[in-house]
Amino acid sequence: MQFFERHEGGERAVLLHVVSRQQSRAEDLDEFRELVDSAGAEILGECLASREAPDPRLYIGKGKAEELADLVKNTEADLVVVNAQLSPSQERNLEAVLQCRVLDRTGLILDIFSQRARSHEGKLQVELAQLKHLSTRLVRGWTHLERQRGGSIGLRGPGETQLEMDRRLIHDRIKQLQERIAKVRRQRQEGRKTRQKSQVPLVSLVGYTNAGKSTLFNALTEAGTFAADQLFATLDTTLRRLDFAPGEPMVLADTVGFIRHLPHELVTAFRSTLEETLEADLLIHVVDAASPERDRQMTDVEVVLKEIGADTLPRLTVMNKIDQLEDRAPEISRNEAGEIDRVWMSAQSGSGLDLLRQALSERLLPSRTVINLFLPASLGGLRARWLNEGAIVTEYWQDEAGQQLGWQLTLSLTQARWDQWRKHHPELEACLAAPA
Repeated sequence: MQFFERHEGGERAVLLHVVSRQQSRAEDLDEFRELVDSAGAEILGECLASREAPDPRLYIGKGKAEELADLVKNTEADLVVVNAQLSPSQERNLEAVLQCRVLDRTGLILDIFSQRARSHEGKLQVELAQLKHLSTRLVRGWTHLERQRGGSIGLRGPGETQLEMDRRLIHDRIKQLQERIAKVRRQRQEGRKTRQKSQVPLVSLVGYTNAGKSTLFNALTEAGTFAADQLFATLDTTLRRLDFAPGEPMVLADTVGFIRHLPHELVTAFRSTLEETLEADLLIHVVDAASPERDRQMTDVEVVLKEIGADTLPRLTVMNKIDQLEDRAPEISRNEAGEIDRVWMSAQSGSGLDLLRQALSERLLPSRTVINLFLPASLGGLRARWLNEGAIVTEYWQDEAGQQLGWQLTLSLTQARWDQWRKHHPELEACLAAPA
């Protein structure tokens, strides 16, 4: 079989969407259009097919493939995007029939990720995922891959085919990328160790893409992370330190958005990024409360969390975008145990943001110890530091005649934090023994 030489282009697309009796026609189609639009392609036409099982050769039937070929020819499209994961042979056979490039759902998402990656780590991860995907598809429409390398005197013979050489180069590059990502992963682990020693909790935002995670991240931290009404607006994980209560810091992580049928290549390649989710003390599952598909999207997020091993972590659900709902005010919902499990709010308008902070305080703050002590004026520096931490509940200045100058204080601290103060300031023992 002869295959066409690949050409530049791929911006003018025809979409192929296949449904079955168990799957609603519109269930994925709107999201599919958004994905193609996010990739920057112009949609010239759509072809819908109904099959209970994919054809092993063309994925669709021969008649539907001919209908699709006519649509490609009439619209002069140079790309067909299929809303499914194709095998390499199916992709190759479709390209031969349609005489244009064919891109499956996995390749489409990888292309979007390659456009959105900004950090060094993100670019490494996307390239790794793309190369792993490409390595299974080198037998497609490149006729030059069947040529053999030329030989010189002493090196004549069958030689190494272009296909074998390209496979070897890709394998070498994959190995190099894996080593570099492993190095970044070790650096992340060192950062986590430092955070764990300081007992600062990590809270990770997760959710379906375009649910409003980055908008919520910006509302809480004023970080200025890029946020837009599009799929995969942000890709790279961002960490910011945040005081969610006086003297109580936490680290907030904004992670890549999930999507239905997230390609396995991406889940594997982004494991080091998703470890911020695995190490979290609390997951904030951000949900687009105004989406008609919100229940399905919540289920899809749970599937990905289970796949990466994060499904057992403590969870707080934020029902976002209530400004797009009628008669829905900000509120907190509790489960049967009396624990806050949902916060209804709008990250865009800021409505209900105070309720989220309240929920974070209740879910993250450990039990606190109340300490009464007399702090002499000579140790006034400690008082200033306790004020900065928000640890002082009550205080009054003692300066009556014949008495030592100082403050009578009531502190509220975690036991671990109070033990740290006593370790670094042994003079506090005398302060505890002083009469009130």
